[in-house]
Amino acid sequence: MLALASPASLKSVLRPVEAALALAAGLREGGAEALELPVADGGEGTAEVIASARGGRWGEAGVTGPLGESVRARYVVLEDGVAVVEAAEAIGLRHASRLDPRAASSRGLGELMLVAAAETTGPILVCLGDSATVDGGAGLLEIVGDALRGRALRAACDVRNPLLGARGAARAFGPQKGATPEAVDELEIRLAAMEKLRPYANLLGAGAAGGIGAALAALGAELVSGAELVLEQIGFRDAARAADIVVTGEGEVDRSTFEGKASGEVVRVCAEEGVRCVLFGGRLRERPHGVETYELPSGPERAAEDLVALGRKLAGAELGVA
Repeated sequence: MLALASPASLKSVLRPVEAALALAAGLREGGAEALELPVADGGEGTAEVIASARGGRWGEAGVTGPLGESVRARYVVLEDGVAVVEAAEAIGLRHASRLDPRAASSRGLGELMLVAAAETTGPILVCLGDSATVDGGAGLLEIVGDALRGRALRAACDVRNPLLGARGAARAFGPQKGATPEAVDELEIRLAAMEKLRPYANLLGAGAAGGIGAALAALGAELVSGAELVLEQIGFRDAARAADIVVTGEGEVDRSTFEGKASGEVVRVCAEEGVRCVLFGGRLRERPHGVETYELPSGPERAAEDLVALGRKLAGAELGVA
C-alpha cells in the first residue's frame, strides 16, 4: 500500500514538513509504504514546501514584526529566480507577543519583499496566510511605495474571501486574531475607508492576510489560489493518482478549510481522482459531508505523537494488521 502524507500546517505547532514526517513515520510503522508530500496554501510553511520540491537558496533578514518588535524572517530564491516570501515569516501570529489586530502592521512583510527583490530580478511570489494583521496592507504599502513598479508580482492566497462583508478580512478572520466584536466593527470601517483598495475589494483573495491580498492587487499583483498553485508546483495530482490513500489535515477544520485551504484542496483533488482521502484536524469545528475525518485526541503539545498514531492506525486498518 502506498500512502501519501500530505498535511498542511498545524498553526504555530507543526510546519507542513514536520507534520508530514510524523505522519509518514506512523504509516510506515503500520506497514505501509509512505511518501512525504506536505502541502500548503500561502500560510505557514509554504515557501519550505515549494522549495523542497523545486530547490533554491535560502536567505534571512531582520524585519519589523506585527507589533513593532524585531524578528528574523526567512525567504527563498528558487532555482528559476522566483523569490518566495511569506506573511507568516514576517508578521505571523507566532511573532505576536499579544493578539491586537487594531495595532498590528504589515510593514515587516513589505520589508521582506524588498530584501528578496534585491536578491533576484525574477518575479516575487508573496504567500498570504497566518498573519496577525488586519490592516489592509497599509504598512506594506507605505514601505514598498513605488520600489517594485514593473516587477512581476503574484500573491498566493490561502483563502478566496473578499475584503469586506461577512466573509471578509475583519468579520471572518478578525476574531481568530484576537478582535472583539467592537474591534471587528472598527477594522471593517478602516478597510472600507482605504480608497486604494476599493477597486479590488471583491477579488477572490482580497481578504487574505487581513486584506493584504487587496493591497498587493493595488500594486499590480495577480491573486491566485495558494493551494492550487502549491499542489501544481509539487506535482500533487500525479502523486495522488499513484497512491492508495492520502492523509491530509490542519490544526483546525472549519468552514474556511473549503474556502481555499490546502487540505480542502487535497480532498477535492482526491475526490476527482477517486483516491481515498482522510482529513484530520487538531479540532474539527465542522465535519464535511462525505469526507472521512479524524480528530487528533490530544492537545498541541502532543500533535506529532498523535500524527504518528494516526498513520499507524490507518495503515494497520488498511492492511488488516492489529
